[in-house]
Amino acid sequence: MSIRRMGVLLSKEFLYGSRNYILVFSIVGPIIISIIISLIFGTWLAEKPRLGILDEGRSQLVSMFDDLNSIDNLEYNTISDMKRAVEIGAVDIGIVIPSGFDNSVMRGERTEIKAFIWGESMAKSRTIIGVTIANTVRELTGQKSPIEIETITLGDKASIPWNDRLLPFIVLMAVFLGGLMLPSTSVATEKEKRTIQALIVTPTSIEDIFLAKGILGFILSFFMGILILVLNKAFGTEPILLIIVLALGAVMAAELGMLLGVYAKDFTTIFAIWKSAGIILFAPAIIYLFPQIPEWIGKIFPTYYVTQPIVELSQKGGGWADIATNTFILIAIDVALIFILLFTLRKKQYTATGQQ
Repeated sequence: MSIRRMGVLLSKEFLYGSRNYILVFSIVGPIIISIIISLIFGTWLAEKPRLGILDEGRSQLVSMFDDLNSIDNLEYNTISDMKRAVEIGAVDIGIVIPSGFDNSVMRGERTEIKAFIWGESMAKSRTIIGVTIANTVRELTGQKSPIEIETITLGDKASIPWNDRLLPFIVLMAVFLGGLMLPSTSVATEKEKRTIQALIVTPTSIEDIFLAKGILGFILSFFMGILILVLNKAFGTEPILLIIVLALGAVMAAELGMLLGVYAKDFTTIFAIWKSAGIILFAPAIIYLFPQIPEWIGKIFPTYYVTQPIVELSQKGGGWADIATNTFILIAIDVALIFILLFTLRKKQYTATGQQ
């Protein structure tokens, strides 16, 4: 394997791959779907998360919240007015700041804030408000304060906004459509034009050829995953972790694309496999569409270990502890796929004619 030869091949992939309609579709398709869903469900250029506040004392938190640009605040005089606002969706979350709250947290005493949550509010709005409250209290005290937030859901408690349900599906499509299809169709093109044989008789190895195609698939997959999260404002509270998970998912997509390129003889075979095996790729996202389906079913499918960390980080405000196990499983899958790909290439003694 030569880095120089692989670089030459990769530059060729960038030059000629840009003319591939699969590349265009992989970019345009997820963007259009994301925009349409955002327009349908009213989340395109959505308003800031809305926080209702009932201050039973004279807490400095209220003025600190007013100075923030990340949320909009509304103050209420009675708890019944605020609960009503939460129930009808005028605010996403309403909090009750008890009398003497500032003094209690300054002394490091465990203090409780009661929070009423609109059942149909978006997950990312809840996350932003929750993080904002924690950060503002920390700014007030100068240290991590022992506060507890008692949450009470009002309105339709079982309702999960459809844009939240559909986001995992859109992200998976963005990551796997280009990352899987671009390498496999590129190999199919090489087979049909019989150009792989011309490359193999040079010092270029088959590993160099496939890795160059896989890197292009990875770049497209990774870029599209980030773009879709940006369009949906769904980077959550741990963007670095989310980017790492997207990178691992893009590696899986590119590896599957290269494996498909090994076995598929032409475009027809690739699209037939894509249509028949699509359920395996997107099953975890479909399960998130219908929360009544047990989540353990999704763990059967490898893409669950991409989907769960993305949902946890982008929508639920989770951290490393919430995704560690599944992320390690994802890494293990990626490593296993690398060995399977290398073993398959060497065992099959891949040729330009596709004969094995």
